[in-house]
Amino acid sequence: MKNQDKKIVLTACILGVVTIAIGAFGAHGVKQLVTSQSLATFETGVRYQMYHVLALMVVGFVNTIDAQTKKWVFVLFLLGMLLFSGSIYFLALKDVLSFNISFLGPVTPIGGLLFMVGWLRLGFGIWKYKIG
Repeated sequence: MKNQDKKIVLTACILGVVTIAIGAFGAHGVKQLVTSQSLATFETGVRYQMYHVLALMVVGFVNTIDAQTKKWVFVLFLLGMLLFSGSIYFLALKDVLSFNISFLGPVTPIGGLLFMVGWLRLGFGIWKYKIG
């Protein structure tokens, strides 16, 4: 396994643990603090984060994806998780936080866009892969 692949897989493992912890916090701690709509929003952040953790795990293990594609997908998915899922977590908790987080509203779609660009970059890297 190459160093870059190891970095991607280990990061995915760590983020998997973090995602499960955040999901458990949502299921057990957040449930009593927020509305059902805010809880559903929180769960959306967890779901998208886990989808991209699993995708990173696959990217790290697939040898036919070139290093440049892996690098870009890794960065785009990480930034997407931070901006999309991270902003959703805070926005779902806005009623219980003691500070104003309304500035995060526009951040969520930027994170979603980074996810989409990451998937497009992955697709492009696979498309340009030469068989044989």
